[in-house]
Amino acid sequence: MAADPDRQLRTPLFDALVSLAESRKVSFHTPGHKSGKGISTRFRKFVGPKIFTIDLTTLDEVDCLQRPVGVIKEAQELAAEAYGADHSFFLVNGTTGGNHAMVLSAANPGDEVLVARNAHKSILTGIILSGAIPRFFPPAFDPELGILLNVTANEARRATERHPNAKILSLTTPNYYGVAADLRSIVSDAKRRGILVLVDEAHGPHLHFHPMLPTSALDAGVDVCVQSTHKILGGMTQSSMLHLKGRDIDHSRMVRLLQLLQSTSPSYILMASLDLARMQMATEGEKLLGKVIDLAKDARDRINCIPGLFCFGEADLPGSDFFLDVTKLTICVKRLGLSGFEASSILNAEFGVQVEMADLFNILVIVSIGDRREDLDRLLAALDGLAGRGARPMNQRTIPSPLPPMGQQLHFPPRKAFFAPSEHVPLVKAEGRISSDIVTIYPPGVPLLVPGEEVASSTIDYLLSLASYGARIDGVLELDEPQIRVMRD
Repeated sequence: MAADPDRQLRTPLFDALVSLAESRKVSFHTPGHKSGKGISTRFRKFVGPKIFTIDLTTLDEVDCLQRPVGVIKEAQELAAEAYGADHSFFLVNGTTGGNHAMVLSAANPGDEVLVARNAHKSILTGIILSGAIPRFFPPAFDPELGILLNVTANEARRATERHPNAKILSLTTPNYYGVAADLRSIVSDAKRRGILVLVDEAHGPHLHFHPMLPTSALDAGVDVCVQSTHKILGGMTQSSMLHLKGRDIDHSRMVRLLQLLQSTSPSYILMASLDLARMQMATEGEKLLGKVIDLAKDARDRINCIPGLFCFGEADLPGSDFFLDVTKLTICVKRLGLSGFEASSILNAEFGVQVEMADLFNILVIVSIGDRREDLDRLLAALDGLAGRGARPMNQRTIPSPLPPMGQQLHFPPRKAFFAPSEHVPLVKAEGRISSDIVTIYPPGVPLLVPGEEVASSTIDYLLSLASYGARIDGVLELDEPQIRVMRD
């Protein structure tokens, strides 16, 4: 059923916050700044006074996230209606917290979970918390573009056939680069086999609202998905949503898990931004996103006219297994003799342009409802200036394969390996040891090692090489030399 446009104009939580702020009641409750009166003067002068008047605690007038019965309940019901879910939940710890709840809602200790290897580390954290056993399967890789694409329907089907005991399938789509899997085909096959489908849709909270974008997870029929409203839409940082559809995931269990995992002192500012972001998308999302798509398409065409740069489009993706969110611009800079990390640094320091992410060969730009044509013009001018320096030979360091290692044999369940007695050893001496931590290049946060996997020489070489180009490695302790936590022999 389509969302009622008149109902979707409502913003019950935000309205309640404003009403309470304007009532000017005397506060003897938390937070301690008491509507901004106790806030640092410098802070208040910079952001203005009004924001603090809606930074509240759980009160009758503004409901309780742990047990919503009033305006938060209504706001979440409006979100479910807008997105086509049966139940929607506001999240104040980003999609990370939602991914934890999503995995825990479906997986019990010892359960086998099929996990696409392009998963964000928060999916693996959820598996550690649950005690489940991951069974990994690979996404496709494009050597020309130098990126992991996404999983194919055939690879997902083969994974279910190899692991007949698995009853849960975890996917990440679209990925950071905007490449989306063929969810309709994957979900259809999984449902025939009685397999639950969980989707980390952090980069797809907008997909449902425009027909020119890839199919959203809920529209494809998944059981549960989590979206980063703050990444693409008008939510403030850390604000996300979890959506539940159908009866195969226990609603009451999900409620209990979110009560365990979310703060009992949630930010009403973040929740209000979710209420408003939902209203904005439900009432004018197609119009707003249409402008974004036009801006991104124009920028892609202009980038591809700059010598030495290349920004791929959907026509450049191989086969028919993938779809592209065109609002993501992946710009390859390798023909300039630069790594993506170097290009990102130059754009920031010399041109005042900040990109979302860099990898070995690319930089990633997100075009969203907050961008204007003049912003894209400034980006294009900076890219033109970057290319105008002229190509230079890549430095003499060994260029690593752009394909990251996909992990070694899982010797122990991740939960056991994470909590087992451990020690730190130099990364260069860790070959053959069993990792106790998640190790990843961040962003995008795709694990190169998970607890319980053997550390291979190829993984060590890849990590050290990427670090030499400026990549940020999470899960490695930086002392005099990089160290990694491994299970004690």
